[in-house]
Amino acid sequence: MMQFSTRRVDYTKPTDRAALTALLNHYATDPMGGGTPIAPEALERLCDDLSKRPFAFSIIAWAQTPQGEQSAGLANCFEGYSTFKAAPLINIHDIVVHIDWRGQGVAQMLMQAVQQEAQARKACKITLEVLTGNTVAMKSYERFGFAPYALDPKAGTATFMQKWL
Repeated sequence: MMQFSTRRVDYTKPTDRAALTALLNHYATDPMGGGTPIAPEALERLCDDLSKRPFAFSIIAWAQTPQGEQSAGLANCFEGYSTFKAAPLINIHDIVVHIDWRGQGVAQMLMQAVQQEAQARKACKITLEVLTGNTVAMKSYERFGFAPYALDPKAGTATFMQKWL
C-alpha cells in the first residue's frame, strides 16, 4: 500500500509551486476540468497571486515512492463568510487527484486536511462544486459527508452559475 501525506503549500517554495501548477494543469486538461490547458502566463503568476490573498490556502497530497516524494493531489481553497451563521466557511475551489494516484484515498486525505484547517479557522461549513456527470467525485464527496445544498427541500437544491467577465 502506497504511503501518502498532506501538507499546506508554501507558495514561495519552488517544489510546491511546481507541484501546484502541474497538478492544476493536469486537472484543467482532464475532461472534468474542461479539457483545455491553463495559459502559461496564468500558471506563471498563479502562486504569486495566491500568496497575496490572505484567505487562500492550498494543500498537496504527496506519495512516498522509492524515487522520493511525488505530488499526487491538490486542493485549492478560499475562506469566505456565512452571513446566516456569522462565521467563516471554506470553499474547496479546486480538487484534483493525478490520474496515476486515483482510487487510493487521496481525495479523502485532501478533504480531511481541508476539514482540519476549516476547524482551526472555526468555519461553519466546507463547500465545493462538482459536475453532475462526475459520478466518481460525487460519490467520494458524499462518502466524506457532503450533500447537495438546500435550505428547504421544497425549494430545491442550489445550482452553481457563472458569468464570465
